[in-house]
Amino acid sequence: MPLILDSDGVYRCTVLKSQVWLDHGFGTATQNPLGDDPTASLKQIHSNIVCPVTHPGDRQSDGDGLVTDIPGLWVSIRTADCLPILLADPVKRVVAAVHAGWRGTVAEIVRIAVERMAREYGSRPKDLIATIGPGISRCCFEVGQEVAEHFSPTEIVPGKTNPKVDLKAANRRQLIEAGINLFRINISEECTMCTPGFHSYRRDRTAGRLVSGIRRRIGAE
Repeated sequence: MPLILDSDGVYRCTVLKSQVWLDHGFGTATQNPLGDDPTASLKQIHSNIVCPVTHPGDRQSDGDGLVTDIPGLWVSIRTADCLPILLADPVKRVVAAVHAGWRGTVAEIVRIAVERMAREYGSRPKDLIATIGPGISRCCFEVGQEVAEHFSPTEIVPGKTNPKVDLKAANRRQLIEAGINLFRINISEECTMCTPGFHSYRRDRTAGRLVSGIRRRIGAE
């Protein structure tokens, strides 16, 4: 299911928005959906490390995924072509934010995030809702053969000179393999490289980053 750009200039998933117990948002080049509220973030290192958190703090650990059940605490990640992936468990009221570039995807960080939610909080994969946010899409993600060889043939399309990889399809596959129902996985249609309004490292070679996050609402038990 595609995302919707709301009146605040933030991309939302309608399925997540219908969950009255949580807030979420995928930011743009001009909008940060988190505001000044308590937020936890990581020093992102293109890994498959997923960290449970209980308190706010910027870059409080090395890793690329955060998970929590603490009300009011945003878990956030920053991207500029890599995929922001948000996970929510409506039963246990647990949320996670994942940064998945091609290295993290090859290392199966979304699968590890699902396993961490199960181990730490008792989440069942079949209960989870997953949303893959705006990131570089198959139309623009041209890579060398040494990168393409890590992906399934169905996740590779021909390019003018080099193959192109469909990171969104690769992460969808891993989410399904982790036990999440296909119909509970939502995927953004927006490509950060060719859609206006997003930071794209490949396009601009700048340090700008898009902020995305999710949190359990205070008082929404």
